[in-house]
Amino acid sequence: MPLVTRVTDLIGRTPLFELATTATGTRLLLKLEQFNPTGAAKIRMAREMVLDAERRGLLRDGGHIIESTSGNTGLGLAVVAAERGYRFTAVVDHHASKDKLRAMRAMGAELVFVADDGDDELATSAREDLAEAMAAERPDAYFTEQHNNDANAVGYYSVADELLEDVERVDILLSSVGTGGSLFGTATRLRQLGCIPRVIGVEPVGSIAFGGPGGPYWQSGTGTPPGATIGTAVDYSLLDEGVKVSDIDAFAAARTVAARNGLMLGGSAGGSVFVGLARLEEFPPGSTVVTIVCDGGEKYLDTVFDDTWMAERDLLAPEVEARVAELLARYAPVTRRPGLVDAR
Repeated sequence: MPLVTRVTDLIGRTPLFELATTATGTRLLLKLEQFNPTGAAKIRMAREMVLDAERRGLLRDGGHIIESTSGNTGLGLAVVAAERGYRFTAVVDHHASKDKLRAMRAMGAELVFVADDGDDELATSAREDLAEAMAAERPDAYFTEQHNNDANAVGYYSVADELLEDVERVDILLSSVGTGGSLFGTATRLRQLGCIPRVIGVEPVGSIAFGGPGGPYWQSGTGTPPGATIGTAVDYSLLDEGVKVSDIDAFAAARTVAARNGLMLGGSAGGSVFVGLARLEEFPPGSTVVTIVCDGGEKYLDTVFDDTWMAERDLLAPEVEARVAELLARYAPVTRRPGLVDAR
């Protein structure tokens, strides 16, 4: 890494981690986006949305950025706003990780809540309505509107570029879908580069992007809750399959990977890992399966990794964690199996 002068210069070149491999050579690789500044993938699209607004004259010197966020987009925008001299207001709810909210404040963001203290329900639609209204009232403001901003997906083109620098091909791209930018932006760019993967989207049970009844869920920063609009970055023309995963399965996978591998994943990434491990044998021999891990688990120490919080919501499932542990052991790469010494 060369000497840099801006935090955003540190975005990208995140590592690939081989979590699992079958006897037939199919591998599950994790693109660890927690190695970006703010510990999340969304700083990629936050930067692109701001640069796009500047190019189009929608955001001028000293302007005001407004966004509805569950945390990671807000963290990215807070960094970009601080660097480029903008004011930033994040419209949030108490469903968001407390550490994300604290970090946004630490970087100078103003937080506006749409719900009272103690109300930890997901309020995506209310957040977006308020953010849009606030921006309309301020002549210097720009609502980045991540769910319906074409620059969102473009921000993830670099993920595809990096993947094809590290592996020969991506056969299956399997990742969570929130705004849709990370999965479909990466898939779009892979196609532009001549690589056409099978695209499998993962959303929480209760999310409505892939149909079915809507309902509450605890996976943060992913899915489309009832009442919210499915974002324009969700490109169904690129989607080969949509899969739903429960909070119990997603969180069990995240907790087990942490305990067995020392790797902290966020809850939504846990959902993708759960699906990937459960289906790894179904994919053609020798397949390269990539999951974009949009953030790490360190932001969820008071939720996913807190037994009391999990038990209060009936989310603890030792039997599911045991099943995930068995899959991790079965598919462990040779160099990570017990009794082998790493000579490096």
